[in-house]
Amino acid sequence: MRLLCGVLAAAPFASVLTGDPSLAARPMERVAAPLRAMGASVETADGHAPLRVRGGALHGEPFIPDVPSAQVKSAVLFAGLAADGATSVHEAAPTRDHTERALEALGAPVERDGAEVRVRRFQHAGFEGRVPGDPSSAAFLVAAAALTGSAITISGVGLNPSRLRFLDVMERMGVTTRRMVEGWELGEPVGSIEVEPCDGIRAIRVEPDELPLVIDEVPVLAALAAHAGADSWFLDAAELRVKESDRLVAVTRCIRDLGGAAADEGNDLVIAGGGLEGGRTAASGDHRIAMAMAVAALGACRPSRIDGMDAADISFPGFVATLGGLGARIEGA
Repeated sequence: MRLLCGVLAAAPFASVLTGDPSLAARPMERVAAPLRAMGASVETADGHAPLRVRGGALHGEPFIPDVPSAQVKSAVLFAGLAADGATSVHEAAPTRDHTERALEALGAPVERDGAEVRVRRFQHAGFEGRVPGDPSSAAFLVAAAALTGSAITISGVGLNPSRLRFLDVMERMGVTTRRMVEGWELGEPVGSIEVEPCDGIRAIRVEPDELPLVIDEVPVLAALAAHAGADSWFLDAAELRVKESDRLVAVTRCIRDLGGAAADEGNDLVIAGGGLEGGRTAASGDHRIAMAMAVAALGACRPSRIDGMDAADISFPGFVATLGGLGARIEGA
């Protein structure tokens, strides 16, 4: 939705963008405000969807987001492709750079200068491209292998460095992996991730400057951390409160439901470690919570039940079947 706002910001007609309840709960002023500053008319419903966008004659503007967000950055850059003058985004912390890479591969006038990226008016020709496997989805398989002491190779995965910081965190947790670039698609490296058998999970601390780089993987990193021998900390994770669910609350609740110990302390997430007994919990419609708890349950002392596993199909269709095909004992799927 946020990216579409950027595309529609210069369109000579009015559009209304809405979504399911989880999407409608997300803050949208963070993308509406910079597009208004560029000349578009963007109305929100008390800061949320539905959004009413009427395109206009755009002019380039410098933008410094309050909260690091690849989606907001991309929306502004897309609008900048139809704006007079230069449009720039300066980030306090680096975010995913899929948009910049794709635009560069298509010949757009993209300039990068440290934490700043700039674009100017540009219209590309037609193109063909193949979308690689999602590294955030691959993270659940990496974690599943680690918790079961297994080796696995995941092929056809996007290996954009801005998406792989979770592997560095997992390395600190004792999970050894290897990345192999085997090709390129529109500026994106594509290849395989190899996971070696793991003989134990170590506790970790994810600092505020690193957390934006693993924001989508925090639930599965927390699933691993529940099986470490000491406390793990995810600091300044307020952005997790405005995902498909309040993931700080959801992760804490689910790990406790499965017999572990966790706390939501302000905007910090603390996972006590020590393992899980097993139990019953609910994904509450959040795909990453569903998959993370299924992975966490692989290392529990007794069987666990995860209600609402169908939510996994939002981002990883066939996740349950994939786990079963790899040897996980799953009933009632």
